[in-house]
Amino acid sequence: MKTTVLEVDKDPMGAAIADYFNQRRSDKLRVFSSQFDEDEIPVSQLFRTKQTMPLLERTALQLAKGRVLDVGAGSGCHALALQEADKEVCAIDISPRAVEVMKARGIKETQLVNLFDETFDETFDTILMLMNGSGIIGSLNAMPDFFRRMKRLLRPGGSILLDSSDLRYLFEDEDGSFLIDLAGSYYGEVDFQMQYKEIKGDAFDWLYVDFQTLSFYASESGFTAELIKTGKHYDYLARITHQTL
Repeated sequence: MKTTVLEVDKDPMGAAIADYFNQRRSDKLRVFSSQFDEDEIPVSQLFRTKQTMPLLERTALQLAKGRVLDVGAGSGCHALALQEADKEVCAIDISPRAVEVMKARGIKETQLVNLFDETFDETFDTILMLMNGSGIIGSLNAMPDFFRRMKRLLRPGGSILLDSSDLRYLFEDEDGSFLIDLAGSYYGEVDFQMQYKEIKGDAFDWLYVDFQTLSFYASESGFTAELIKTGKHYDYLARITHQTL
């Protein structure tokens, strides 16, 4: 797992967030993948309010307790909602420009740091990983390392609130069956690359994981995964708790 932060000239999402914050408009934030057609992230959605967030995200914010770590906080929309609810939150991101925007928006505690940087050794009651938060794990092979890291960051009785999507719908046939190559790599392992104006980031691995697979890897590492809520399109919110004796 990478432990570094982004350079400004390799940070397309951060540039898009900064433009939207400063100008209330932005150009296209383009997304490329070897598995999918070119797509676009509507930058305005990164600034959504609690009232316009999907139900899964609003549920996660309600369940967050104690000292909260908002991972990959972006523009800080979740951290702001937590602050407004008088909850203690630390918002982290690997994007320097996103962290600047979060500070300007009034988020009290922000850090430019990678979740997997071992020098970041604070502890939390809740670790919040939203907007397909499982993505930063990258691959199924990285699951054990991810859960080892979570044990270091979680306080006793703490939990991870994580959302993801099951991409099996992409392989659904007209008769409702699923055509998935079980001999190939896991169907939720995806590669992405982003571009904003002339700024193009490096390609990165992203993991969409179905709940059953997530639950299996959690159990193997001494965690329990609980399905909190499902969305309308194969998405879900899970709460993952470390099993204590």
